[in-house]
Amino acid sequence: MKIPSLASGYDVVVLGGGVAGCVLAARLSEDPGRTVCLVEAGPDYGPRQQDWPGKILDSRALPREDVWERHTAFYRIRARVLGGSSCINGAWNTWGSHADHAEWTHAGGARWSAGALEPYRLRAVERMRLRTVPDPELSDWARAALTAARELGYPEVDMGTPGPPGHGRPLLNSLDGLRWNAAFAYLDPATRARPNLTIIGGALVDRLSVRAGRVTGARVLLDGRPVTLAAGMCVLTAGTFGSPAVLLRSGIGPAAHLAETGIRCVTDLPGVGANLSDQPGVFVPLTPTDGLNRALAAKESAGELYVSRMLIRAAGEFCPDGAWDLHLLPTAGPPLFGSLPPGQYEAGVSAFLMKPVSRGYVRLRSADPLEPPAIDPGFLSDPAGRDLAVLRTGLRKAEALAAVMKPLAGPAEAAPAHTLPDSRLRERVGTYWHPVGTCAVGPADDPRSVVDGEGAVHGVAGLRVADASILPTVPAANTQLPVLAVAEMLADVLRG
Repeated sequence: MKIPSLASGYDVVVLGGGVAGCVLAARLSEDPGRTVCLVEAGPDYGPRQQDWPGKILDSRALPREDVWERHTAFYRIRARVLGGSSCINGAWNTWGSHADHAEWTHAGGARWSAGALEPYRLRAVERMRLRTVPDPELSDWARAALTAARELGYPEVDMGTPGPPGHGRPLLNSLDGLRWNAAFAYLDPATRARPNLTIIGGALVDRLSVRAGRVTGARVLLDGRPVTLAAGMCVLTAGTFGSPAVLLRSGIGPAAHLAETGIRCVTDLPGVGANLSDQPGVFVPLTPTDGLNRALAAKESAGELYVSRMLIRAAGEFCPDGAWDLHLLPTAGPPLFGSLPPGQYEAGVSAFLMKPVSRGYVRLRSADPLEPPAIDPGFLSDPAGRDLAVLRTGLRKAEALAAVMKPLAGPAEAAPAHTLPDSRLRERVGTYWHPVGTCAVGPADDPRSVVDGEGAVHGVAGLRVADASILPTVPAANTQLPVLAVAEMLADVLRG
């Protein structure tokens, strides 16, 4: 590859070109007097949409080419491309409850409240061109699900704002089948043309340079060789799995773990890599009728088949009043894993646990940046069994929805999923792919916290973290829109 011309140093180096990284690079470089360098491990396909791979552009699919690990555990899938997860996800955007923001405000202060984040939510909605699912994108299955939700008493709600439990359509960063990713939205040709902005693709972040408690730059592997980028400030936006790994390789994290991997401890921060929270779920399979298969085939032939276009947010037995801790997601289309003969489709309803109490972790296997980290999502591991109980509630609600939709698809299994033993449910657990929390925001005296409410790393000067890893708890939502809003807020903080 051609190595770009690099300056001797930058005012800000943004480490990670995912959703948050695109926001930070774009917003901080609006000041022509500030030099900004954005570093991404994966490819940068450039400013012209026609140069991007078709699978990334097609919002009907979930591409798995530009990822860190191709053949790996399902929960480890993460994007490795400029634009990050917005290039490979379902292009869904929803918002959490007021209870979520109460948790965030307790951890990060007033700027994390729903009211304080509202202008940043609106800013992200505009920049990402978010829109509600239009009627032509609804399949017969999605239409039936909307009707069934109303029959079951779920009110219609706006999925892009706080509110009560109910049913509705998500906001999409999809324009007539085009996945409008964060690189398109924030790094448009005009932004890329700024002389004070440098974008480097194909550069793996190894570690931070730390001197006397201050970060002075970052070491990256560019075309296989180490390059140090000097910086007045580094903003880490490498994601929930990547950001803690960079901190750990830099000697910032739990001292005992660093000693095990032979890394000198610069700052003992036990919370780095801890507090991993993701949203597990279980799929209830159904058998489509011949009529549904024909209708889905016709929709696919017309290029208009989307697997999921509505959802229900529902409350389990431990949920605060007015909030929700479950998503019920009806889907029908080509299977996510495996394949079916032409003209046959997979249908079902998933129950996702949106507010798990179980926690996992991210740790290093070694100090080698080329070796993937050890990741344990900790699904359904809380000793009291609360997560299993709420998931069973969600499965009962999913089965009730499926029963109303029986004219289009019938049960595919003899035993209802909610009656399965714990071991069998654990075997069937999947994920919504919304990991957060491994560099959690919180006060300095909280051993679980890594950054303060402005993203500044405790005990280390010149370093911020500004991605999903800093969310102290996972919101009862798809995390793309909340991460966009938080990144917009932190960009304003850094701009002063």
